[in-house]
Amino acid sequence: MPLLNTESFRVILASKSPRRTELLKKIISHFEVKISNINENLNGGLSPQQFAVKLSQLKAQSISQNLDDGLIIGADSIVVLNNTILGKPKDSAEATEMLTKLSGKTHQVITGYSILKATDQILVSDHAVTDVKFRELTSREIQKYVKDNKPYDKAGAYGIQEEAGLFVEKINGCYFNVMGLPITKLYLVLKDILK
Repeated sequence: MPLLNTESFRVILASKSPRRTELLKKIISHFEVKISNINENLNGGLSPQQFAVKLSQLKAQSISQNLDDGLIIGADSIVVLNNTILGKPKDSAEATEMLTKLSGKTHQVITGYSILKATDQILVSDHAVTDVKFRELTSREIQKYVKDNKPYDKAGAYGIQEEAGLFVEKINGCYFNVMGLPITKLYLVLKDILK
């Protein structure tokens, strides 16, 4: 049962991620999903945290342009290894390369999130960071995971809620952030906004 009743509020999630939809259902009772079509290739000069937050703002703003009421939630997750952003892999070769780089190392999952009023007023823009350490992976494990899961819609080429959870040796921070939405932080913000 969701913690917040949003029956009397219009809330829109600006995301095509089924994982974000699943996670938001844990927090709020009623919301719509609208897919934002933005160019995710931003110009350089932004830190990984700024990059994730900026994308979350752009996603929410792209939906708010066509609305006259409601709250819009935008979110974007990235994987960062040695200050380099690993986005969504375009094919199995790139997915294999990403997982090979992550093998035996600690990386960060950063989710930027923004909440806007339909009037385009930004209420909240923030981010969450979770450190994830992968154990050493064999090339066979990587190839099997990529073949079986086709992780082309996932930053860093993995979903922690899938078999890739077995790659994780240690996690420091919010598990749900690694899935795509830091629901504890988001819950506290929404609780304050909706009161």
